[in-house]
Parts: sequence; C-alpha cells; structure tokens
Amino acid sequence: MYLDPGYRDAVLDELRVHKERFPAPSVGFDAARVLLHAARARRLEIGWACALVVLWLVALLFAKGLSPLLLWGTVWQALAPWIRGQDAHPPMARRVLAFIARWIGRLSYVYLGAALAIGVVGGSPADTLFLNGDGQMGVGGFGGPGPGDNPAGAGSPGPPGDPGAGWQAPAALVLFLFLLIVGAVAARERQAARVVTGELSRRRFPVLGTDPAERPAGGVRLGSLRDRLRAEQHVPLSMYRSDEPFSGYGKPFDVWSLSIELRPREGVTPTHVDNAEMLRRVRPLVEALRVPSPRTDQRASQAVRDRLRELVVDECVFLPADGMPRRDAAPYAAADFEAHRAAAVEEGGEGRRHFLRVRVGGWHEEVVVTVFVRVHTQGGMLMVEFAPHVLLPVRLHFREADRRAHRYLRRNVVGKAVLALGKSATAPPAALYALGHAAVRSWHRLVHGYAHGLPEGPGLSVRELGSESGMSRFQEMDVSRYVKSIQDRVADGVRATLRDAGYATGEFEQRIIQVSGHGVYVESARNSAVGIGDNNNVSVNDEREAGRGQGS
Repeated sequence: MYLDPGYRDAVLDELRVHKERFPAPSVGFDAARVLLHAARARRLEIGWACALVVLWLVALLFAKGLSPLLLWGTVWQALAPWIRGQDAHPPMARRVLAFIARWIGRLSYVYLGAALAIGVVGGSPADTLFLNGDGQMGVGGFGGPGPGDNPAGAGSPGPPGDPGAGWQAPAALVLFLFLLIVGAVAARERQAARVVTGELSRRRFPVLGTDPAERPAGGVRLGSLRDRLRAEQHVPLSMYRSDEPFSGYGKPFDVWSLSIELRPREGVTPTHVDNAEMLRRVRPLVEALRVPSPRTDQRASQAVRDRLRELVVDECVFLPADGMPRRDAAPYAAADFEAHRAAAVEEGGEGRRHFLRVRVGGWHEEVVVTVFVRVHTQGGMLMVEFAPHVLLPVRLHFREADRRAHRYLRRNVVGKAVLALGKSATAPPAALYALGHAAVRSWHRLVHGYAHGLPEGPGLSVRELGSESGMSRFQEMDVSRYVKSIQDRVADGVRATLRDAGYATGEFEQRIIQVSGHGVYVESARNSAVGIGDNNNVSVNDEREAGRGQGS
C-alpha cells in the first residue's frame, strides 16, 4: 500500500469504491486490514502532495522569468520514467531516450541552481546566464533591474551600482523553497521506511490494537466497510461472478474431470451410494496427510515441518451473485449456509455448486494451493471433478520492502540528501497527478452510485493482483507434491467407496490414469502404473477383480 500507488488505487477501487461487489475470498490474508492501510497510505500521500504542490507553486510565482526553466527541467525529469516504461529490461532505444531526457532535466536544474546561487551572493545571473526579451543580456527573471526595465532606455547598462542588488531576496526565497521541497521529499521517504520497519514489522504487526490503521480516519463509513469485509471474506460461502468463479484462489493447476459408468461387480448386488457418502469417505484420507510418516527416531518425527501438516479441509458452496437484491442479503449465516450445503451436495446444479475444499499454505502463505473436489452421480454415471488452484508469490518488489527500508534508514546524511534531491524534480508533478487522481476517484464514487447498485461478484482479487507471474523451482516442486498427494487420496477414497458399495472399479482406475492429458497415473493404494508422454493409455490389472472376472 505504501510502495505502489497503482496497486493501492486498484485495491481502493475494488474494496471501497465498488461497494456493490462481493469481495474475493481472502486466502491467507485479511482484506479488511489491507483496505485500512490503503486508505491510510492514500491520506498520507494526499497530505504530502498538498505540501509539495504549494511549495512548488510558490516557487514558480517568485521565480517569474525563471519559471520556464524550472518547468523545463521538471517536465524532462518526469518524462524519463514514462519513456523507459515499466519493463525490467526495456529496449535499448527506450533506455537511451530516457537517459537523455533525465540528463536534460538534471542539467536544467544545475543551470537554474547556478543562477540562484549567483543571485544569492549578490551577483547578477543576467551577466552570464540569461538574455532579456530584447535579446540582450539582462535579468529577465525576478523583476530586478535589467536593460529592458531601465528608464534610461533599451540597451542601456542600467542604473549604476550593484547589478545584482535586486536578485538577492527573491533568489534566496526560491532557493529556500527548493530546499524545503527536498526536505519534504526526504521526510516522506523516511516516514514510509519507518512504517515498513516499525508498524508493519514482524514484532508489531500481529498486535491488532497497536495498528494505527485500525483507527480509521475515514469515519463511520470506512469502519462499517471494514466490519463487512471481515464478515464476508472467510466464510465458506463464495459469491462469484459467472465468468470467473474461482477468483481469489489463483491460477488453475492440472484441472481434470472424468465420468464413468457405474457397473456392479459380477455376482454382487450393489448398494446405493450418494455424493455425501463419497465425500465422507474421501475426507479422512485427505486429512491423514497431516500426520508425519513414522520415523525410527521420535525426535525426527516431531521435527517434521512439511506444510501438509497444516492442511485444512472443509466444505464450501459457490453461489452466483446475479439475482441478489443487495449485498447484505447474502446467506452468510451459519444456518443459511448449512441449508445450502445440504441441498447442493446432492443436486449437481449449475449455478449453486458444492465442493470439498482442501487448502495448503506453503512458504509462509506465499504459495497457497487450494484443491476443489466435487463428485456427482446421475443416470448411472459417476462424475468426479478435481480443480486445484495456486496463488503465486507476491511481487518481488513487495517482498523486498523490509530490506529496502532498512537500507534507506542506514544511509548517511549525504546519501539520503542525494536520494531526496534526485526525487525532488519529479515530486511536484507526481503530487499534482496524485491530487487530480484522488479528485477523479472521489467524483466517481460520488456520482456513480456504486454503493446502491445491484450486487456483483468480485471484479479482481487483491491477492492475485499483487502476485508474481511465476514461481521458483522449489515452489513448483512443492505445489506439484501437494496436488499429487491430495489427488491420490481423493482417487483412493472414491475407488474404495465404489468397491465397498459393490461396483467394479477397473474402469475408474483406467480413466484416472491420465491427469490433464499428461499421461501421469494417479496411483491407488494397491496398484501402480506409469505412462510417459501425452495421451497414453495405461492398463491396470487388479488381481482381486480379475479373479471375479472384472479385471481390465
């Protein structure tokens, strides 16, 4: 929130402006707290922006004839990042143009600083730096005596005496204002670093009562929105948008589904098996993944830190947001959810869907795997849906916030001054943009009536918006292990349920061999096979069923 204004604006748009939208599930974080810090960071930004804009406008007012030079340097400095772009490795042409623009701005400020310094010590910058409007050497700036203002006539050397006498006061004032701008930028950077290393530190952040953002200056409205988010974000009922039902859970990872004919084993009369019974048999097998495998050394068994030991299994129901009269009408109450769960588990509906949800948070919640399992029987067919989703790590820039803040605070005075001086040229236009941006967003919130619109599903996920585009190799290996472990337990649970109910399982074992078309077999507890390459067919021989004439 304090490092990326674009990300912060997107969060405020989603959670504060569009009050008609249900929030995406907050997997591993508190969206309400994110919103409070976004609002606080916006208030701090607007405060600093107002101060910088006032200082800059006063400097322009007193600079008078030097204001074009001041604007010239600022414009080029502001254009340099835009020319370079946001890519980590932009094309060479962009880098060269950005370099040229940056140095044009810097040299303009050096030129201006030299003029002001000469004026402060009592000299006349006009003698060496500037021309007046007639093309002759003159002040052309602060309103001091120059050839164009000389009653003696144009081209006259001006009144006798010190030629820089009219420069000292205005030059000193403008130079003082520039120093104030640099000081304001330095104070802003120091405040941001203090927030990261203090309020958001591992020591202070877990203590909710000490968080200054929890005392929202936005008044009752922001406080009520915080309470609503906390009531909605972690419930097992997901209000979704039809085009993106799994918003908030990350990218799909090896999603698959299969359907098989339910055939009784020869000589066996099958018993009825419903969806709830299958999930009841699958759930304890998945939950058993929390238990470490036996070790010869008891201490080694207790030291296991595999994230599967923190695996969470629950049931969830997805409901479409379309058709809701208002946002607070969502059936989040425990009794309402239980009614939806009991009805959805057997109905196999299109809009309302019931899933067994399995969640594993790895790498300190940097990588979160959520697996959705759905089984349904219809017309003598069994359908199994397996939909893993992975939340990718947060952006590297965000993960390095602590390191950068500590590095800044440990700089010496010269280092901090140089950094503030470099950012001062672009700070005033950036402040103007921030104020204009805030005004436009406030206007939209005021006139568009989002708060009273018909409810919608989440437009975006705060967590997904701040994620990287990929994972490290270690993280990929862990995600694959989590998914395959859960996948195997689900397959074994369904297979055992079918067998105990008197159904043949050979076809199920064959069909589950291929996952996502990669030819990888999901091992059952008693059989194994390997298929290498795409679209392979692997046969499994079950000795027990072969004895019954049903093996394949």
